[in-house]
Amino acid sequence: MTAQSPEPFPHPVPPGELRASHDDREAVVEQLRDAAAEGRIDLDELDARLEQALTSKTYAELAVLTADLPRREPPGSRQPPLVLKGGLHGASRGPGRWEVPGHVIAHGGLGGVKLDFTRAECRLPEVTVEAYGEAAGVTIVIPDGWAADTGALDPGIGGLKDRTTSDRLPGTPLIRLTGSGGMAGVVVRHPNRWERRKLNGNPVRD
Repeated sequence: MTAQSPEPFPHPVPPGELRASHDDREAVVEQLRDAAAEGRIDLDELDARLEQALTSKTYAELAVLTADLPRREPPGSRQPPLVLKGGLHGASRGPGRWEVPGHVIAHGGLGGVKLDFTRAECRLPEVTVEAYGEAAGVTIVIPDGWAADTGALDPGIGGLKDRTTSDRLPGTPLIRLTGSGGMAGVVVRHPNRWERRKLNGNPVRD
């Protein structure tokens, strides 16, 4: 018998195309009901949007239903900051699953820091990353479809390398960078070829 070749692993999809959960749909339903109670949308609009919310399959489909409503404080916005210190041996977070707080502080130190958001769980519209390159630098990796705002970061001597695109998908967070490049600098980018291969070879399982 001829051995069957294994099926190829699925490629990572853009964050906006990720499948929404029952909790995601319920959160949007609750926001729509609150908006109707506050007089922001009328009952006809509420009914139409509720029907769409309950049948939405992706984050992007849900995002358009609340795009014209004030943002509610999402889960994780009140979490304490995540602090990473490179020290002598370096520090990292990711690429495995981890919950993103609203504020991350990274000190490169002598060993460097790598902050990888490619498989992070984030429902926040914005995340502030306070990066200090110091002697060994800070590297930040964000998924395709996420965007970074680097205007508030002082490049310092080491500089800032922004290798991201501006093609932000609906429903994805904005990474807002502050801090200083220090001696070694700060890099923000999307996954490189080696990281993409590793992601493809280790698909996310529920």
